[in-house]
Amino acid sequence: MHSDLLIILVVATALAFDFTNGFHDTANVVATSISTRALSPRVAVTLAAILNFAGAFISLKVAATIGTGIVDSGAITMPIVFAGLIGASTWNLATWYFGLPSSSSHALIGGVVGAMIAANGTAAVQFGGLLGKVVIPAFVSPLLAFVVAGLGIVLTYRLVARLRPGPAGRGFRYGQIFSGGMLALAHGTNDAQKTMGVIRLALIAHGDIARNHFAVPDWVVISAASAIALGTYVGGWRIIRTMGTRIIKMDPAQGFTAQTAGAAVVLAASHVGFPLSTTHVMAGGVMGAGAGKRVSAVRWGVASNMAIAWLLTLPAAAAVGATTYGATSLFGSGFLGPAIIATIAIIAIIIAMMKRSRELAAQPAGAGS
Repeated sequence: MHSDLLIILVVATALAFDFTNGFHDTANVVATSISTRALSPRVAVTLAAILNFAGAFISLKVAATIGTGIVDSGAITMPIVFAGLIGASTWNLATWYFGLPSSSSHALIGGVVGAMIAANGTAAVQFGGLLGKVVIPAFVSPLLAFVVAGLGIVLTYRLVARLRPGPAGRGFRYGQIFSGGMLALAHGTNDAQKTMGVIRLALIAHGDIARNHFAVPDWVVISAASAIALGTYVGGWRIIRTMGTRIIKMDPAQGFTAQTAGAAVVLAASHVGFPLSTTHVMAGGVMGAGAGKRVSAVRWGVASNMAIAWLLTLPAAAAVGATTYGATSLFGSGFLGPAIIATIAIIAIIIAMMKRSRELAAQPAGAGS
């Protein structure tokens, strides 16, 4: 009975994280289209939500990486998965609160790794997989997007140099509908699968699926796709402002180039099963599109703040995951500890949301969001 209650709590927590992933990462998909007025905010978010949902059904390679290539699935328990999810969600909400684009993917991986180390030590972590499939791609992917977008914008400006700005701008805005759609599809393909992989780990611990046979039940795919799509529709408007206006002052050609570079990198990574951070990739693309036009066009101070948040994500989420596991273990290995932590987390979230709402209400009109 307690085991069944615990798996329900863990799956609900995983889907709640998936929801926060959606609204936290909405900016990656729609910010450029909104800032260049290619799409209205609501249309952009709606389109992104639909394509995020569709993208989740394209492949399961990223889910396989999360479910088999980061930690020892034979050592996994439901309290470990729960603690990892709390670590990831805590970091997501903290960075959302301060308007910092950070990686939901790395928060999730960091949370699970931290909880696993707290429970079983470092031997239960597959550091080769962590390094090769997470850490190295985390550094390479934004640099790759930066280079692709930088070269792309230089080529683009040369191709349209003799065109009138008005028609050229309108053409790129139409192009952004396609490139933004591809980016949303790529985001769903990569990010929704991470939650699928974590739920699979929980189902292994509960005894519902075999450890040595990779499979993701259909209901897991559908629920994860729905949660991230709903989160995307709700939208993380504070982060949209950072991604869309504070890194560079973006024109339609830059928006199109950044989105195209980001979509290409994320789709390629999803094909080989790398759980990339869409935030890292799109920030690299946006900066590359800005620097390709003029290096001074990039607000490097904002970019450096984002880089610090990225570097902190894995260790910070791991620390919260480990701490959460330690707290739940004080109440044994059953349902009680996670239930108490979940209740505390819900109360803390409500308080934070109310405080943030009061702060926004106290700001002059137009100063927030």
